[in-house]
Amino acid sequence: MKKILFAASEAVPFIKTGGLADVVGSLPACFDKEQIDARVILPKYMCMRQEWKDQMTYLTHFYMDLSWRSQYVGVLQMVVGSVTFYFIDNEYYFSGAKPYGNIYQDVEKYAFFSKAVLSALPLIDFRPDIIHCHDWQTALIPVYLKGQFSEGEFFRGIRTVLSIHNLRFQGIWDVKTVQDITGLDRSFFTPDKLEAYGDANYLKGGIVYADRITTVSETYANEIQTPFYGERLDGLMRARNNVLSGIVNGIDYSEYDPQTDSFVEFNYDVKTFRKEKGKNKKALQKELGLDQDERKFLIGIVSRLTDQKGFDLIAYMMDEICQQDLQLVILGTGEERYENMFRHFAWKYQGKVAANIYYSEAMSHKIYASCDAFLMPSLFEPCGLSQLMSLRYGAVPIVRETGGLKDTVIPYNEYDSTGTGFSFANYNAHEMLHTIQYAMDVFYNRKREWNRLVDRGMMMDYSWDASAKKYQKLYDEMLSE
Repeated sequence: MKKILFAASEAVPFIKTGGLADVVGSLPACFDKEQIDARVILPKYMCMRQEWKDQMTYLTHFYMDLSWRSQYVGVLQMVVGSVTFYFIDNEYYFSGAKPYGNIYQDVEKYAFFSKAVLSALPLIDFRPDIIHCHDWQTALIPVYLKGQFSEGEFFRGIRTVLSIHNLRFQGIWDVKTVQDITGLDRSFFTPDKLEAYGDANYLKGGIVYADRITTVSETYANEIQTPFYGERLDGLMRARNNVLSGIVNGIDYSEYDPQTDSFVEFNYDVKTFRKEKGKNKKALQKELGLDQDERKFLIGIVSRLTDQKGFDLIAYMMDEICQQDLQLVILGTGEERYENMFRHFAWKYQGKVAANIYYSEAMSHKIYASCDAFLMPSLFEPCGLSQLMSLRYGAVPIVRETGGLKDTVIPYNEYDSTGTGFSFANYNAHEMLHTIQYAMDVFYNRKREWNRLVDRGMMMDYSWDASAKKYQKLYDEMLSE
């Protein structure tokens, strides 16, 4: 029985700001229980919902040196389904209305958390074979293991994996402060270790010291070895590419299931979508004040409205897009200029454009279940989950070929009738528009081909079970080395 401990700054159902929480909350439950005992350790944030805090049971507490300070560490526990979750408690560090705040506070908070995770292990009667760390917030764990914890018999032989969910966020602060906070020896702050461009970089330390590095798609693993996507760490990623691999995230197929989804008015599956999807479309058109016509090509967008997601391309082409024979539904919040742009076009093209500048889980499910196509022209996308949801609901993705989008959406080939979506290669607004027009042409003029595209997309397996098998293989390889 292999023992794996996931260490992360967030996980559903407790705390979520992004896709990282879905991975950490969903993946451990998908492993084969006969072979892997996977547990999770998180900070106990004050901003967690009270109902979760009420269900936690106290395990132990102790005091730990963080450099020259002595800090309280409480350890609590809770079981959700088949997975045991541990929580590190310290009100000084984990108070506040949200999990992340100012970076100068966060670098100390997550240094504390990383050291507390290791310090707590001998007391909770769980010695993992592998600690699976996620993003910069836990990247000091491999560093501490090689430093202050390398002497202890208990810690000898524990292996580490570092998963990078988005290389842009690295945990950077000045060397002097980080050295003071962490208590790490000066020898760790050299250009071949934690120092980068004159500052201390948590993520870099994790990349240098972890036994294996993963990221959330194969294409992103290749992209981050190039200057454009490498966020100034591309040289290090190339140096470590022998231990770097990409494993695509999954989605929870019980939560995202058009056949049982309670947010969807007319449930359907791959056999019945031809009849039922149109009814959902008509219901959504009515709800959002669009012209009611189930034959009209409806494109959905559910996203943070930021440059990373390709909204500068959409802004450049918005008038041309609106003059096509289609309708557009947008859901999300983000940069003010994009929020206002969509409001403007919803006013200018009433009945064609619906701008929902807020976020709602229910509305997102309705959009996936009603739309014919789903637009995602990202500048970069480590994995992306929206395209997986759209495939599941039979909304054909139109994406740019980057990161996880390239790995999960197979471009339509009209000559041999293959593919699950439409894609374009260059970050170019005209190329995006041509791809939308091509998709629209197939929708209106080759309906049978379109329906087969939907069929193939809905039959793909991007559940967590598929990802879990790949992680299990990685753990097997690590422990047999």
